[in-house]
Amino acid sequence: MTESERTASEAPGGWGAAREPSGRGRLFDAAVRAYLERWPRATVVALGEGLGTGFWRLDNGRLTWLTVVPPRTAAARRILLPDGARHRTVACAVTDPGWLDAVPEPWRGVVVTAPGVLMRLPPPAVRALLAACAERFPGGVLVFDALPRLAGALARRAAAAGGRGPDPVRWALDRAQLPRVAGVHPGIEAVRELGPPPASPRCAAAGGLPARLVWRAGHLPVLRALTPLVAEVRFAPARSPRHASSPVS
Repeated sequence: MTESERTASEAPGGWGAAREPSGRGRLFDAAVRAYLERWPRATVVALGEGLGTGFWRLDNGRLTWLTVVPPRTAAARRILLPDGARHRTVACAVTDPGWLDAVPEPWRGVVVTAPGVLMRLPPPAVRALLAACAERFPGGVLVFDALPRLAGALARRAAAAGGRGPDPVRWALDRAQLPRVAGVHPGIEAVRELGPPPASPRCAAAGGLPARLVWRAGHLPVLRALTPLVAEVRFAPARSPRHASSPVS
């Protein structure tokens, strides 16, 4: 990366790469980096990113980044993190198909991240979003997290008890149900769980335990039904000369 590119990739107000995520967040980052190794000019679509700084953390100097957030959040984000030449905020709900039209040159590759997003949508909306991405972004991927059904039921019960917090969990997914996601649309080629989190000496889970250790403990049978999962949905490539060409260019 040139000096001008490096300077342009520093987040305003010092919000940049120092804000390293932990746990599940590092799984999302690792999935994006892996995709960009094959498709360096891809578009990254960060659904529900809020005031996140993923662009400045993952920028390779060639990607395009779209942050999709509701209009009120978009207004605040544009003040604190103004749009740039290769990153901008799209003001719309994740269920609004308008953000799909905002993706430039999807044949260069698209990776969609949806941390904490799908679980708060009703099941029909989840299926519609996956199907739309499969149709519009051949060769792309979508990375999401989900709570197993037991954990989702407990979260809904806690929300019903009157606590004020994030939107209730509407869609839950057990690990054994992952293969069913591929049946949502014929354009979905494969679905797999991601993990463990990449090692990072700066990031530890709650209680100071290494995130990788916590991830492995969560895969014990007794805890598996309560441990969130992170999965990647891979979309089948289009059958055209443009899409059949080498992804790295």
